[in-house]
Amino acid sequence: MRVHICAVGRLRGGPERTLIDDYVTRFDRTGRALGLGPVEIHEVEDKKGGGMGAEAALLERSLPKGALICTLDERGKVMTSPDFANLIGRWRDDGRGDVAFVIGGADGIDPGLRAKADASLSFGKMVWPHMLVRVMLTEQLYRAASILAGSPYHRA
Repeated sequence: MRVHICAVGRLRGGPERTLIDDYVTRFDRTGRALGLGPVEIHEVEDKKGGGMGAEAALLERSLPKGALICTLDERGKVMTSPDFANLIGRWRDDGRGDVAFVIGGADGIDPGLRAKADASLSFGKMVWPHMLVRVMLTEQLYRAASILAGSPYHRA
């Protein structure tokens, strides 16, 4: 199952990029034997300042055809890392070819795009900067693959 991160904004070099690259590499290595990966990152940027609606249109164009859509949203479901791993495993076992995690911009995800999502995930009640959400998501993807592989990375 290919994993796509569809996000508003361009991530430049720096500590966030370093962390994301590290976790994506770890996920790709661990997930390959499990039928997970690779991870592809699709960045979109609304240069005309059209707001959430324009961002949603760009995000929708970046989604692979037929992909399961999971938004990252403060209203989404809060789950444990093992529950997230089981969800990823279930999507894979159900034969999903692609899953797309959608991360909105500063104002969030347009309600119309949120309504099209198959699932919605929250990293807690606090609002996180979208660049940090990418780091947190890639770490959780690696953690999920590690849990599914039975590796000792997750110690809970």
